[in-house]
Amino acid sequence: MVLTSSQRALLQGVSRLGYANPFLPERIAGERAVLGDEFLEGEPVWSYRAEHPEPRANVWRAMAKIEPLVEQMRTRLVDGTSAREHDLQLYEDAALQLIYQRCYPKFYAAGFGAEQPNPSRWRFYNEFLADWRHFFHIEGLRFPSEHDPRHTFACFRQIQRAFDITFRDIIGSSLPAARLRGAIWQSIFTHDMRRYRRTLYARMGEFATLITGPSGTGKELAARAIAESRYVPFDDRRLAFADDAGQVFFLINISALSPTLVESELFGHRRGAFTGAVADRRGWLETCPESGSVFLDELGDMDPAIQVKLLRVIETRTFHPVGDTAARQFRGKLIAATNRDLPEAMRKGQFREDLYYRLCSDQIATASMAEQLTASPGVLRELVVYMSRRVAGADGDALAEEVMPWIESNLGFDYPWPGNYRELEQCVKNLLIRGNYRPARSAPEDPAEELAARARAGTLTADDLLSRYITLVYGRTGSYEETARRLALDRRTVKAKIDPTLLARLRRS
Repeated sequence: MVLTSSQRALLQGVSRLGYANPFLPERIAGERAVLGDEFLEGEPVWSYRAEHPEPRANVWRAMAKIEPLVEQMRTRLVDGTSAREHDLQLYEDAALQLIYQRCYPKFYAAGFGAEQPNPSRWRFYNEFLADWRHFFHIEGLRFPSEHDPRHTFACFRQIQRAFDITFRDIIGSSLPAARLRGAIWQSIFTHDMRRYRRTLYARMGEFATLITGPSGTGKELAARAIAESRYVPFDDRRLAFADDAGQVFFLINISALSPTLVESELFGHRRGAFTGAVADRRGWLETCPESGSVFLDELGDMDPAIQVKLLRVIETRTFHPVGDTAARQFRGKLIAATNRDLPEAMRKGQFREDLYYRLCSDQIATASMAEQLTASPGVLRELVVYMSRRVAGADGDALAEEVMPWIESNLGFDYPWPGNYRELEQCVKNLLIRGNYRPARSAPEDPAEELAARARAGTLTADDLLSRYITLVYGRTGSYEETARRLALDRRTVKAKIDPTLLARLRRS
């Protein structure tokens, strides 16, 4: 017997924790199950906090708890104690997590791709190998998964990179932001990381990803997170990854270019293929390496003729440069984004239905700022601090302390931010430079229409619904008595339920 029943229960929790999506509430529930009374309470999801950016301490607490158990189990296995296959699987899962956490700071320090050209940055692979041999090279014993160390090292690097990019770039502690981070994680690893590690790691480039959502909601950030987090094999002879010195993200903004230029950027062209084609040019589909991704921004604006060619790329993984008859192979991943309603565009004949269904096997929807703030009003301060640091550097925190009261006094905390994160960034920049900001749409969405939309979406509590409706009626009548008469309520109830922020907004408009 290698494990007692209580030890087995602990390692089962550790196993679930290791394969959980780190950005969804399931991860926090897993930490709580493993740590019990030692769990440190915090936010319900794992998110970057501008004022407290460090990851959760519960990770390290969990590793400190399981390390002695894994070492004890290893000693028993070395001594020849028999173990069931299920217990060996639990030992594998726990040992892998232990090795990963030891490697994590070294992966983090090594950086990403061409940002860090130091050829010796992966030499800690030898330290990884020493840990690997310690836990898995046990005479006479075969483990269920038969992991390959090079492949595991590559998976570890991918996990660390995917986590840090997503954690750093997709901010906000609201559940809509957490769901976006969780969706990005699934686009990279699927919902079943065991299957991903076994076979799918080599096939994820075959699946296109479609990102939808309003303008300014971080669609490009989501695309970059996916593109920069793809699996890259590790060469243990050269101690190098294939993308150490290469570009992996190739962006085309379709709405900013004419159809001819879009076609040339995407497919490339031969000299003389059209006016101005004075030399051969390789397009992004040909330039993109196997570990890279081509990102088509504003896909809904793509010319129908190019849609046909793009459909062929997805179906056959081949394409022809403009003016050339020789086929080329596309080896990378395709990511597309749009703020348009593609089903509506299909009904109008503006977007091909067959192309849509080729793209929608993997879909991500980005949330508007209004959705984030409805779910978690405190997110506004997080975003303001984040934006202020980005535009003002070391003086960012001081700028944030000026921006927040300005927004409260001039826009109100219920301002819907129709331009989303892009608008908030411009607001912060305007306040930095001029001390003032004038929204492009000075009259926000009609409060009555906004109330109806949020009621349909089910994002208001009954108390919020009553308060906002009373305030809307009072804004029209200007009288507590008349509002009470119309709504068949007591005058004191009307007065108590008035929402002062909404009322101020009604008076401004």
